[in-house]
Amino acid sequence: MQLELLNEQGQASSKVDAPETVFGREYNEALVHQIVVAFQANARQGTRKQKDREEVKHSTKKPFRQKGTGRARAGMTSSPIWRGGGRTFPNTPEENFTQKINKKMYRAGMASIFSQLAREGRVAVVDSLKVDAPKTKLLAAKFKAMKLDSVLVIADQIDDNLYLASRNLPNVLVVEPRYADPLSLVHYRKVLVTKAAIDQLKEMFA
Repeated sequence: MQLELLNEQGQASSKVDAPETVFGREYNEALVHQIVVAFQANARQGTRKQKDREEVKHSTKKPFRQKGTGRARAGMTSSPIWRGGGRTFPNTPEENFTQKINKKMYRAGMASIFSQLAREGRVAVVDSLKVDAPKTKLLAAKFKAMKLDSVLVIADQIDDNLYLASRNLPNVLVVEPRYADPLSLVHYRKVLVTKAAIDQLKEMFA
């Protein structure tokens, strides 16, 4: 598998060999869907709280007599079918949304995403990506010259200048290979990978 090597103007200057085990696999839509959903679920926090019928403020007095009113019988106003009553199965802060994904499945799913992006021409390689100062406008100008408006950069090393220059750009994310996640790969229009990061991706997902 070969990927385009981009220069600072965003033009393909040559080709770079990439491992088939990472960038040449068949696309497995079901597996990709599973790892993306699991990634989103594992990022959720159980911060929702609802009250059950014991916790709502109510009176234990019977709201009306049992017979003769024509209405359905009721014992107290905290009933879940009453307005203002407690929930039957309320959400609690202890709720666990995590989903387990086996390591082998995760590696195969990530390789499937990389392979599909490569087939669509959304993956490119750069020698390196550096800025001289921690200035957002310097990195923004670099991406503008490369005609990139939505990009995920996977760099082998991220120095302070690159990190500080990229964190305020809304459509740019710079990460190391170990922090590349399936949702970001799917979200951004272009994925830039440094040459040194390709070897790290091979070790992780091959």
